[in-house]
Amino acid sequence: MTETTHVREIASAADAARARADADRIVTDGGAPALERARFLTALTARLSRSLGQGGQWRLLLRVERDTGGEGALLCASLTSAGSCAPDPAETHTLTCPLPRPPARAGRRAALSLPEALLRADEDTAAVLSLLDAQQILVQLHGEELHQTNQGVLALHSDLEAAARTQRELLEAEQRARAEAERARRLLTFLGDASAAIASSLNHTAILRRLSDLLVPDYADHLDVWLFDEEKDRYEGYDEHARPVREHSAAAVAAARTGRPQHAADRPAALPGVDDLPPSALSPRRPLLAVPLTAHRLLGVLTLTAPASGFDADTCVMLLELARRVGVALDHAHHYERYRDTAEALQRAQLTDLPAPPGLVAAARYLPATWGMNIGGDWYDAFLQPDGSLLAVIGDVTGHGLRAAVVMGQLRTALRAYAVENATPGEILTRLHHMLRHLQPELYATAMIARFRPGDPQVLWASAGHPPAVVRDVDGAVRVLDHKPGVMLGIPLPCVYPDHRADLPAGSSLVLYTDGLVERRGEGIDAGIGRLCRALEAVSTSELEQDPDAAADALLKPLLHDSERADDVCLLLCHTVQPTAPARHAEADRSPVHHEPPGNRSCRGSVEDTRREGECSDRT
Repeated sequence: MTETTHVREIASAADAARARADADRIVTDGGAPALERARFLTALTARLSRSLGQGGQWRLLLRVERDTGGEGALLCASLTSAGSCAPDPAETHTLTCPLPRPPARAGRRAALSLPEALLRADEDTAAVLSLLDAQQILVQLHGEELHQTNQGVLALHSDLEAAARTQRELLEAEQRARAEAERARRLLTFLGDASAAIASSLNHTAILRRLSDLLVPDYADHLDVWLFDEEKDRYEGYDEHARPVREHSAAAVAAARTGRPQHAADRPAALPGVDDLPPSALSPRRPLLAVPLTAHRLLGVLTLTAPASGFDADTCVMLLELARRVGVALDHAHHYERYRDTAEALQRAQLTDLPAPPGLVAAARYLPATWGMNIGGDWYDAFLQPDGSLLAVIGDVTGHGLRAAVVMGQLRTALRAYAVENATPGEILTRLHHMLRHLQPELYATAMIARFRPGDPQVLWASAGHPPAVVRDVDGAVRVLDHKPGVMLGIPLPCVYPDHRADLPAGSSLVLYTDGLVERRGEGIDAGIGRLCRALEAVSTSELEQDPDAAADALLKPLLHDSERADDVCLLLCHTVQPTAPARHAEADRSPVHHEPPGNRSCRGSVEDTRREGECSDRT
């Protein structure tokens, strides 16, 4: 590295101008670019002007440092006060300008005059201005390019915004579709559950109450039901508390007349499959939806008062379908009730009026099942034989409905026919068993027959698979006739039913009954027989003799007061008394019988299962 130094004393503006001209010559010779040269000279001029403004003598040191290892150089300009011996670093102001090459003939070239220096300054200024013009053109080009870029970015932003808007719309549409699908699923689930709940009953009142519980308050504020039957119109109204309503809305009348659903509101709703009507006077502020209840005929009209949200199309479709299913359920209930009433009427027609022979008072009760189609199998009978004795009969045919009632009638008729020949209870049951095996091989029956002879202190009885009779002695003790009963009538086995005797002096009672009285779901028959024994113990002797009907009710009450019966109940109460006139004694029965000892066990203890299959002798 070599150095070349130029020193200038600055005391006036002219000195400063010559010093600037020297610096201009050096940077020009060194090939400094016009922009760099202008920056360096402008900064130097500013330094010189400030120094002159401070007054005094100043010294400008221009030092060219040349790089021996390279082609370039560096011009350093330092301005110091002339009074100092050595440059004070704190006061030294150094400016630098890189030179592409060392200045030519540095130090030897004659200094420029002031006019020449001024012209050279203008040349530098012109070069800078030319450069600025070129840069301005570039800036303008870049500005236009930037504008176009911005326009593209704005267009891209617009496209992105449109894409985002489209995506939001698609997302909202998907959410709406999901919500509608979920709502449809809920409506279908409700329709299925409601249909199952309604179809599980065969009672029209229970169906309508369940319908009210299902629809109010979510789908209707309250509902009214107007039902017709084949004989006369019948109206049953249900609001949220199942209270009767007596007036029919115009929408309900229109639905009954036209057979089409009607919507009554202050403005049309355009519900699918529904006609629009003006608002109803019965509900001016809430819309009404009146839907016909139909099966193979018009059964009635269901009128719904809209909830606060009103009726929408999807809910309306669900309600129309539910009303259709309600109509089918009501039609099934109607046919079931007719079938049940027919079976019950047929069965009651088979029940007999009880005779009143001397020395015996009797009372009978028949109660149909409170639910289920369990009518037709149970019966009782009591009639006199030619010899003056009385036969008391209790029986139960398996199965239910009309067929069981018909078979029961056949058994009752056959039993009376066999009894005309003064046959014993066991002989009558044997003949009935043979008849039922051949005429009705798929039906079976249980039965028990007790024969009372006037003045006889014993009762002759036989049983075919029937629950055991209960006896109340004169002293009030209760016992069970628990000899093994024979098999059920109609079982495909040959069987001869034996006769049994039991003590039954005047003042004693015999109770015959069917299993519906003592059987309960979840417990054995022994518990029911025990309850019957306790109820018979609690009845007074005077009530048994003077009011046997009240005594029969007293027996039923503790056994049935808290139970829904799934089966019919028959009860036959026979109480022996001292005859008011001498009774004619019939000849003693010559047939062999099994006598029940007086000390038969009391009913106060546990009762063994008496319905197990008895032993039968085979006549071969």
